[in-house]
This record gives sequence, structure tokens and C-alpha cells, in this order.
Amino acid sequence: MPGIIDNVRKELHQHIDEKTQRNSQNFFKEKIQFYGVKVPVVHRISKELFKSIESSNKSEIFELCEILWQSGKLEESFVACNWSYYIKKRYKPEDIKLFEKWIAQYVNNWASCDTFCNHSVGELLEQYPEQIDYIKNWATSDNRWMRRASAVSLIIPARKGKFLNDIFEIADLLLQDKDDLVQKGYGWMLKVTSQFYQKEVFNYVIKNKSIMPRTTLRYAIEKMPKELRTEAMKK
Repeated sequence: MPGIIDNVRKELHQHIDEKTQRNSQNFFKEKIQFYGVKVPVVHRISKELFKSIESSNKSEIFELCEILWQSGKLEESFVACNWSYYIKKRYKPEDIKLFEKWIAQYVNNWASCDTFCNHSVGELLEQYPEQIDYIKNWATSDNRWMRRASAVSLIIPARKGKFLNDIFEIADLLLQDKDDLVQKGYGWMLKVTSQFYQKEVFNYVIKNKSIMPRTTLRYAIEKMPKELRTEAMKK
């Protein structure tokens, strides 16, 4: 099994793109470690190499994901995100504890955070809605990525109209967060929710706009009709 990790790294090295390598850091304020491989290529490599471990048991696949996360390399984290999502049919409620550990220990940028939380964590929540309380705890963490995770884990469920009350609870917990990446994360959550519950999100924004960061407010109303956006933006 360790050989599969070597294969991942070999494939990533072979697919380094000079332009991507030159420009990748520009998307992040934090110092990021990366190979410089285009994201669609990383996804293709993930899918191809997963075929050789697909029949392995879940714990073995999660161990491989852990090794990839530990590398600190952006593209390896994407492979870990993909592999953990490919086995979504084998998720159990207690997997949230491992997912929480990965976010707390290894996530160090918005791209890894969003890729993992949108898909793997979001999927687990849809399967086991009672685990939403875990996510609410993340919203009060000292770790900015845990706080962002509490919001972006609900992006895909929100698109389906799920977890409305929980979304507002999390928004309340993050309401005056000072971190711009957390502000954008929960603003994105509200924006997606507004596409299913426009009136409820608009009312929430109006009620809180005097204390809500402008960054969040702009994200939250982005998909609303012009007249509602205008009203929400009034001082």
C-alpha cells in the first residue's frame, strides 16, 4: 500500500505545469507548498490511482489520506480529499471525528478547506444530520480553518434546501468574526442558502446588517434581485 503514495507523488511531479507553478502562490495570502499541477489534472490522477486501492478497507484508505495530508502539499491534500469522498457510501457517523482531526491538524489554506468540507464533510452531514452539532462547535474554535469549515461544510446541503435553522445558528456564531476568510466562508453559505430561501436570508441580513461585516453582506446578497441588493446595502 505505501507504494501508492509513491505513485501519487511521481504522477504529480510528472504533470507539473510551469505557469501553474509560477502563479499558484498568488491565490493565497499564506505561504503554500505545492507542485504546480492544474486542478483538473490532480482530479484525474486521483481517480486513476484510486482504482488500485478501491477494494481496500476504509481504514486503509483513510490511512493513505492521512499520509497525503501530512505532506503539507496542496495537490496531495486534494488527492486525500478526493479519496475520502470516493468512499462516501462507507461513511459512518463516527468518521466526523477523523474529519475534524484532519481539518484541525492539516488544513492550512482555503482551497484544501473548501475541497474537503464541501464534499466529504458535507456528504457525511447529509447522511448523518445528527452530526451537525460537531460543525457548530467548530464555529467557536480558535482555528480560522475550523471556523470557515463550519460554514463551507454546509454549502452543498444548503443548495438542496437543507439545514436552514442550523445555517442561521452557525451564521450567528460567526456573525462578527474578524477573519476575512471566515467572513467570506459564511457569506458564501448564506448566498447559497438564499437561492432556496431568499426571503429568510434577506430578512436575516437586514436584521444583522449593522454588525455584519460588509464582506459577508456582499457575499450573502450576491444572487438576490437588484432591488433587494440595493436595500440591503443602504447604510
